[in-house]
Amino acid sequence: MTRSPELHGEMVRLRPLESRDAQRLWDSLQDPEGMRQTGTTASFTRAQIDEWAASVSDRPGRYDWAITPGAVRDGAPVSDDLIGEIVLNDIDEIARSANLRLQMLPDYRGRGYGREAIWEVLRFAFHGVRVDGEHEPGPGLHRVSLQVLSINPRARALYESLGFREEGRLRDAYRDGDGWADAIVMSILEDEYWAAAGH
Repeated sequence: MTRSPELHGEMVRLRPLESRDAQRLWDSLQDPEGMRQTGTTASFTRAQIDEWAASVSDRPGRYDWAITPGAVRDGAPVSDDLIGEIVLNDIDEIARSANLRLQMLPDYRGRGYGREAIWEVLRFAFHGVRVDGEHEPGPGLHRVSLQVLSINPRARALYESLGFREEGRLRDAYRDGDGWADAIVMSILEDEYWAAAGH
């Protein structure tokens, strides 16, 4: 079991996805621009989303987080509502590699939440996390990769600013209406993460 630990930044708190997130996940699938920019063409039923939200955090080989606002009042989160999701999947323990995927709800794009969520997940992936004052190791990855579509230059610029480097391109890998979009393969290695983190 790879149940995701809670991760805390200044703007975001990441917690394991749960059944209560199903409605917000369903809402994200009703966003045509989000679906276009992530190349999502599969269709899902509400029952499938309900089952996914209830079970995905306990599936092996992956970490799934709900991104929630990080604001705290009187020691408790102001809101625990999902504003996006972030995933480390396709974890290969031998190669010490994994894939990263991020999806923000429309009202929360371009406001810094995704950037901080990615940074917290990279810290966990390469270094681990502090829980109750103790260091707990993460998956100890060497490489984290992702794909970003050529029609999404804003996301590509975000990934580059965090230290991801382009490795190559899968030409015309996704449909975009009547046309096509390339999938740009990017990755960050552990030494590149440490350099970006100032260590």
